[in-house]
Amino acid sequence: MPITTLLRITLFAIAGITLGGCTTGKALSGFLPSAGASSAKPHRVSLGARNCLMRAMYFESIRSSREGLLAVGTVVMNRVESPKFPNTVCGVVGQHRQFAPGVLTRKVKGDKQELADLADAILAGKRHRGVKRAKFFHTAGLTFPYKNMHYVLVAGGNSFYEKRSRRRG
Repeated sequence: MPITTLLRITLFAIAGITLGGCTTGKALSGFLPSAGASSAKPHRVSLGARNCLMRAMYFESIRSSREGLLAVGTVVMNRVESPKFPNTVCGVVGQHRQFAPGVLTRKVKGDKQELADLADAILAGKRHRGVKRAKFFHTAGLTFPYKNMHYVLVAGGNSFYEKRSRRRG
C-alpha cells in the first residue's frame, strides 16, 4: 500500500476519533449557576463538548464581552435541545455553514481559562436570559428583509433572533 494511502487512512482515523469524542459523557457536578442567569437542565458533558462549545463562543464572539460569549453558548445549547438540530454540542457547532469557517479546526489563541469556565457553566445549565429560545444570530448591524426574524437581544457584536411563522393567527 502506498505511503500516501496509509497517511490518508491515518488522518481520517485521527479525525474520526477526535470528532467522535463529542458523544462520550462525563457528568459535571457541583456547579450552581450565578445569580442573574437562568438555568436549564444540565447536560452530560465530555471534554469534546466543552472544547466545541469553547470554540463556537470564541470564534463567534472573539474580543467580545462575557455577555456575548454566554449568549452564543446559549444559542448552541438551544439548538442541542431542539429536534431540528443535532443533539450534541459538537454536532451543532460542526454543522455546515452554521458557524464561523474553521470553528473546529483553527487555533484558539490567548488565555482559555475564562472561556473554559464559562463553557463549563453553560454545560451545567447556565443560560443568558435575554436569548430566550433563540437559535440564530448574525453580526449586529446587518439587516435582512425576512419578516420571520424576531430579535430578542444584541450582545457581544451579535443580534440574536427567533424564527417565527410569517402567518398571522
